[in-house]
Amino acid sequence: MTTTLTPRKPGPLDVQQQLYGQQLPTWLPRAVIGGAVAVAAVLYLVAGLNLVLSALLVLALTLSLPALSVAVEGRRKATDRLVTVLVTSSFVLAMFPLFSILITIISKGAPVLSTQFFTYSMRNVVGEGGGIYHALTGTLLITGAATVISVPIGLFAAIYLVEYADGNRLSRWIRFMVDVMTGIPSIVAGLFAYALFVLFFGEGVRMGIGGSVALSVLMIPVVVRSTEEMLKLVPNELREASYALGVPKWRTVAKVVLPTALAGIVTGITLAIARVIGETAPLLIIAGMTDSMNFNLFDGRMATLPVFAYTSIRNPGIPPEFSIDRAWGAALTLLVIVMLLNLIARLVSHFFSPKGER
Repeated sequence: MTTTLTPRKPGPLDVQQQLYGQQLPTWLPRAVIGGAVAVAAVLYLVAGLNLVLSALLVLALTLSLPALSVAVEGRRKATDRLVTVLVTSSFVLAMFPLFSILITIISKGAPVLSTQFFTYSMRNVVGEGGGIYHALTGTLLITGAATVISVPIGLFAAIYLVEYADGNRLSRWIRFMVDVMTGIPSIVAGLFAYALFVLFFGEGVRMGIGGSVALSVLMIPVVVRSTEEMLKLVPNELREASYALGVPKWRTVAKVVLPTALAGIVTGITLAIARVIGETAPLLIIAGMTDSMNFNLFDGRMATLPVFAYTSIRNPGIPPEFSIDRAWGAALTLLVIVMLLNLIARLVSHFFSPKGER
């Protein structure tokens, strides 16, 4: 009697091995990275290894993965894993300063935050006590006034460039000046505002509205560029359909083009505010610094959070630790405001964009 042997049907692993050859287990990369991080953390916490050396140790241990891949998977797959490790390490290295700043500011600024810190000014305060109420109010007033100045100018300039200019010489000069303004140092904007106000009020002028003018010089090019790009994304078919119905051009822009690009425009404006709210140099020149409350943008010095943090570190007084702690608290408050503005920009972009883009 003859016995017939039925060949075994190849399984998924056999097919994968035939197609790709030998491969490392899928869990091995995670295990190597986790082990490298664990070893570096132990040496950092127990042996006092430097933080930079700990990061280099993690990278060195992670590079053992391509070495194992050469022996098992071959040169081609090992090269792919090596590039993956290098790209991932570069990303982590780029994020390291950000997390380092966040951890430092939160750890040093959070213990200072209290109700008194946000509701008291520094008037007649020496040493312990006081707060940032005057600086927080000044920051909101000056930045709000700068927004009122910048948004109409930037919005109308962008509308002209996209809807009316048609590539003429004036539009090319406007774009060139916007590019130049985008790259100017912030202190130049402060010097411009100071020189402008000196013409009307004389030497030594310090005003909150001057700080708004200086910040508007920095905001306008950002608003123009972001609005221009958003208007360019509006399909021409929408404009042509409106013109075919006999709608004037200005009403087409107001009722069709701007509502379609509203989400991107508001996002650009919000990011422009977040970009200038932390400026120190221009406000130090034209707005100055004071320990008292000042709600009038057109009369006297006005404190802001960046200048408050700078002066608290620059002239801490005796004893210095209380002033330095307040500076860290002001920095954390400013960081939270910037993060909230970026979050608002994200939410506006998500909820007000056309449904097909969400």
